[in-house]
Amino acid sequence: MKRSLIKKLQNGCIVSCQALEHEPLFGSDIMSAMAVAAEKGGAAAIRANTPKDVASIKQRCSLPVIGLYKKNYPDSQIYITPTMREVEELAAAGADLIALDATDQHRPGGQDFSALLEQIRSTFPDIPIVADVSTYEEGVRAMELKVDVVSTTMSGYTPYSTQMEGPDIELVERLAGLSDVPVLAEGRIWTVDDMIRCFEAGAYGVVVGTAITRPQEITRRFVRAIHKRVNN
Repeated sequence: MKRSLIKKLQNGCIVSCQALEHEPLFGSDIMSAMAVAAEKGGAAAIRANTPKDVASIKQRCSLPVIGLYKKNYPDSQIYITPTMREVEELAAAGADLIALDATDQHRPGGQDFSALLEQIRSTFPDIPIVADVSTYEEGVRAMELKVDVVSTTMSGYTPYSTQMEGPDIELVERLAGLSDVPVLAEGRIWTVDDMIRCFEAGAYGVVVGTAITRPQEITRRFVRAIHKRVNN
């Protein structure tokens, strides 16, 4: 079951449909509509935040959903599905796969990532785990712990990872070159060319979010280009 589900991601464009409370498109109705639009456009899967959005998308969309739950804990920098509590809520909402922050940052309560994996596997053995990493070393460790999928989601979003304008092609290529588990490319993928470069680097699938589903950020990029032209 896991293998057939992950196979659906291969050579696919996975669309991240997320909006935070302060953003104009916040709301499960809007996010589920985004997911339907992505499905009609040929997306292979959806990546969605919060159990509420996952449940709403599952009602309207037939694609696999990679669920995550952004939660802040005072003793931790980890915020993508940080504890078992968030995993349980995502599973109850119908998430097909669950994404976890697999970076080396301090976890809530000091729990080790491997301990969380053990909890998930014993409770939800049929749900594939997507490990969101920021560096090659984190990706290798996640693979050694036998996660089902590794994603470069956190590259550039931890204090110690490489900061760059576009996708971390080198990280995708190095992790994919290990041929251990499927590697998803995610992060700052703005154009079709960016996506193709990720596939050429060995990505199993590519996650595109902001460039498709956050119009305020898309508009901001166009406006910045205008300002740059005027200022020059």
